[in-house]
Amino acid sequence: MRSTGDSTRESRQTSAQELGHLLRAGPFHLALRAALTARGLPLHRVQHRLAARGIKLGVTSLSYWQQGARRPRRPESLKAVRALEQILELPEGTLLRLLAAPEGAGPESTRPPTRSYRALVSVGAAVEGLLAGMELPADGGLHTVGHHERVRIGAAGELLGRESQHVVRAHRDGVDRYLAVHHGDPGCDPARVRVRADENCRTGRVRWHPEAEVLVAELLFDARLRTGDTYVFGYGFEDGTAGRCTEYVRGFSYSGGQYVLQVRFDEAALPVRCRRFSRSGPGAPRSGLVDLTPSGRHRAVHLVEPGVRRGLLGISWDWA
Repeated sequence: MRSTGDSTRESRQTSAQELGHLLRAGPFHLALRAALTARGLPLHRVQHRLAARGIKLGVTSLSYWQQGARRPRRPESLKAVRALEQILELPEGTLLRLLAAPEGAGPESTRPPTRSYRALVSVGAAVEGLLAGMELPADGGLHTVGHHERVRIGAAGELLGRESQHVVRAHRDGVDRYLAVHHGDPGCDPARVRVRADENCRTGRVRWHPEAEVLVAELLFDARLRTGDTYVFGYGFEDGTAGRCTEYVRGFSYSGGQYVLQVRFDEAALPVRCRRFSRSGPGAPRSGLVDLTPSGRHRAVHLVEPGVRRGLLGISWDWA
């Protein structure tokens, strides 16, 4: 029978072997995570040791580095990496060498090809600015497996709100949140829009851009995902702050996954015509136009896209 001491020594040897392999082969984020684990240093202690060397770096940035959500690129970040090598007792230049490797050389290359917010929506620059202010990467580490979205239009033709049932898959380790973006109609007051966390998530930080009439909400999961894990959650936005709405559009930064959109109208405000459409970008012409007929009892139209493509997909309608 092996003693506890023998098991502990074997565990340490295994961890040291794994760390040695990752320091040689990468990728950077896994090597950094393994080094932190091997030294038993929590991120707040690492932050304090960096501060003692005159280097200011947030715990959030350290966390994103070890998750693979971000790579250190700026001169001050590379200075922090050099200090990390000393703090974690690693050979000089070990982590910096891994940063010189192509970003897609490790498991991060499994993420789907994406398009930026700027290429998708007219308020893309505002969205990216909000994400930067929250120290959040534009790529949240998730891609959609299935998304069922319900939109409610009120008696005055306004967007009352929308709710989502979302199934996602992680394409890197450590993902524990989703970034939901709500772009209101002209006249929307994003400060008055209410975020709902309905199922398997809770509301984190919420930021908005009044001029762009856009809001970004952080939805925190009840679990931390690893690469390949799927997760089901529900959330919504209560709006009703803008004028009459004439379309609902969803932007997709990557291909794949099923999308279902249902738009339900109030009995007091029924459109005279509804159409499904797609666009390659915010300035592109509409294509794939298909007439949709609202069902009588539920006063709703819908579309189903088994495998979305990068671009915009939505439903428009005309009022009498």
